[in-house]
Amino acid sequence: MRLMLTFILWLILLVLCWPLALAALIVYPLVWLLLLPFRVLGIAVGGALQLLWALVTLPARLLRQIGRA
Repeated sequence: MRLMLTFILWLILLVLCWPLALAALIVYPLVWLLLLPFRVLGIAVGGALQLLWALVTLPARLLRQIGRA
């Protein structure tokens, strides 16, 4: 549904101002490629922070397991 709405909005832009629509069609993939390294960096930083959080909370989880036994 979202893809169809995006396509319809692009068609409206194409009818109203075709140079802008064609520029958006060309610029969007370039912007996506420029932002791709930041997405990869975000995934790496998120993974590192999750690992750090797991290491910090490990003693509490171990004590909780010992207390249940």
